[in-house]
Amino acid sequence: MDGINLAILIGGFLFVISIIATLISARLGAPMLLVFLIIGMLAGEEGLVGIQFDNPQVAFLIGSIALVIILFDGGMRTHPQRFRVALAPASMLATVGVVLTCGIVGVAAAYLLDLTLLQGLLLGAILSSTDAAAVFSIFQSQGLRIKERVASTLEIESGSNDPMAVILTLTLVGVLAQGEPLGWGVAQTFLQQAIVGAVMGYAAGRIFVLLCRKLPLSFAFFPLLAVASCIFIYAVTNTFGGSGFLAVYLMGYLVGNARLPQIIHILRMHDGLAWISQISMFLMLGLLVVPTNLLDHLVPALLLAGVLIFIARPIAVLVSLIPFRFPARDQLFISWVGLRGAVPIILALFPWLAGMPDEHLYFDVAFVVVIVSLVLQGWSIVPVARWLKLEVPKEVAPDQAMPLDAVPSNDVMEVLAFNVTDSSPVLALSWSDLQFKQPIQFLGLIRDGEWILPEKKPAFTAKDTIMVLAKLKHVQKISEVLAKDAEKSVLSNSNFFGDFVLNGNISLRDLDAFYTINLADQDSQQTLAGYIAQRFHRRVVIGDQVQLDQLLLTVRQVNDAGEATQVGIKPVTD
Repeated sequence: MDGINLAILIGGFLFVISIIATLISARLGAPMLLVFLIIGMLAGEEGLVGIQFDNPQVAFLIGSIALVIILFDGGMRTHPQRFRVALAPASMLATVGVVLTCGIVGVAAAYLLDLTLLQGLLLGAILSSTDAAAVFSIFQSQGLRIKERVASTLEIESGSNDPMAVILTLTLVGVLAQGEPLGWGVAQTFLQQAIVGAVMGYAAGRIFVLLCRKLPLSFAFFPLLAVASCIFIYAVTNTFGGSGFLAVYLMGYLVGNARLPQIIHILRMHDGLAWISQISMFLMLGLLVVPTNLLDHLVPALLLAGVLIFIARPIAVLVSLIPFRFPARDQLFISWVGLRGAVPIILALFPWLAGMPDEHLYFDVAFVVVIVSLVLQGWSIVPVARWLKLEVPKEVAPDQAMPLDAVPSNDVMEVLAFNVTDSSPVLALSWSDLQFKQPIQFLGLIRDGEWILPEKKPAFTAKDTIMVLAKLKHVQKISEVLAKDAEKSVLSNSNFFGDFVLNGNISLRDLDAFYTINLADQDSQQTLAGYIAQRFHRRVVIGDQVQLDQLLLTVRQVNDAGEATQVGIKPVTD
């Protein structure tokens, strides 16, 4: 009993330290996952605490469950618009890109570590996939909002390239450890993994949505049902030879976009579960590593990380995105954000579990490469995005949103809370001074813990909290008036999109009436939206920019058909 209590004590302490350390991470701009790894190493066999942990089976179990929860959460937060604009390029990166990365890194590993070609390719397969946990968490923790097509491509790729990496790794482990032949069976295995995974994920998502609408459960049970279901589907899909990771991600996508009244409860719980999973996974992997073992292959591992980051990833991105007309700066950013995280380290456990010789080599090299990736790439995402001018202004939002999901309604209703600060645009105003085109109900405000009713017509002061009732679809427009950083958002939008915003259906001739522009061979009857679509030959997304003579046109709003409905205008600057 004393041993169990000590283990619980140490585990709880490590979690508390990891959570508090996120404050330091945010201040330093360091990737949080790197902090969790370092804390795990400090608590490990050669660290300050000296915990001895050398069990790959337990590590693989914990890591797999954690990845399932992270991918399910990522799927739920993926909007359908992202699939529409980025499914094809992300799929190419998740398949062709992974194979190219595996080949280039595999050849380099064979040379640098004095391995056979098959052993090198195995290491290349282990390192070939980007990590959804790393990409999602860094984007969220850094508050980074970049061009939609680039962000969508990165997120979908990182959530869907694990199956290819798993297939390649398992195939090569089978060849090396059990002498299985390398042939067309690889293609068959991949198709089986992809098809079974997609079918199981789609079916599971639809069934879960139906259960949410039919089962008379308390709202508190639906988040638990979601967790149990995604873990169950992962295991069932793997049993039938499919990709459990792909199934879970697709299931999450269908659940998150089904407009369920329970979804807000599921998302809130899974937000915490995703962070707990990441902390658990990276703490455990930090405990598993022995720092002195890393020194045995440190120099070749560092060189291999350089090959992966500066050669393999850029080539894979360049080749994979040839058909999709990505601008050079978009491709450069996608190349740079090919972060490696927990997935390569967990895949490096496969040779260990299979009893292959030099099993620690794969794990140690993967660990070093992940550390280099998190430090070099993770730490520089924000400055690189700004240098490449890919960051777009953040959307304003309420400080709190509480859905009225227990009230039957054709539209999702929410109670919104907006904090008033010294810089709020509504400071010293009253509700009657504000004008809204959207239907909205003022519920009063909270001041010093007391509820002040609307009938008293209070003026807004600093530290007040304004409470309103509105439809979910109007939250963005209402936030542009009431949010504390609304004025800052207006300035950011003005700097990025320009001071003037025009409808996408105005003609180039009408535009010429305001600006003296050289239309050259352009059709003067063509609309702004048509001109932009003609230049891109694809669905346009917010943040897309084209030049028309001396004017820079920036897409500010698009409709469901992928057409620009609002376009920002500003002069071209040198």
